[in-house]
Amino acid sequence: MSEENTNGAVAPVDAATGPSFTVEKIYVKDVSFESPNAPAVFNDAVQPELQLNLNQRVQRLGESAFEVVLAVTLTCKAGEKTAYVAEVQQAGVFGLVGLDPQSIDVLLGTQCPNILFPYVRSLVSELIQAGGFPPFFLQPINFEGLYAETLRQRQEQGETSLADSEPAGNA
Repeated sequence: MSEENTNGAVAPVDAATGPSFTVEKIYVKDVSFESPNAPAVFNDAVQPELQLNLNQRVQRLGESAFEVVLAVTLTCKAGEKTAYVAEVQQAGVFGLVGLDPQSIDVLLGTQCPNILFPYVRSLVSELIQAGGFPPFFLQPINFEGLYAETLRQRQEQGETSLADSEPAGNA
């Protein structure tokens, strides 16, 4: 028995090896940086205010492959002016074979974003610094806590799993 993975390669599926979780591909899906008030904003001596929006989307690609997109939008305002907006959508394709639906849901909601987050953090920091601003380092995010909150909200709304919906977490 064999299974075609998302890259088109055929990998053997052996029941004796048991369940598996694989990272098939990690890539930047979308990236944007805007500094609409540059260069005037560089001279403003106001304390900047930061707003972080975090979102996660899951899409089933096949029987055992999922795309997970971790999207971060960081908006920095200096007074009434927008200093910059950095948007990053970091994605990954993950293979989940031989797992029950609950285990798949947990992995998609916790481990996949944990794998993607260092890439997001690095890219956001590079964009902001390349835009002429001091480096910004995203603080660690508790994806397990966000997943627990998402799970609670889904139960209230009668939804079943991440693969069937597009949950969003805001930090």
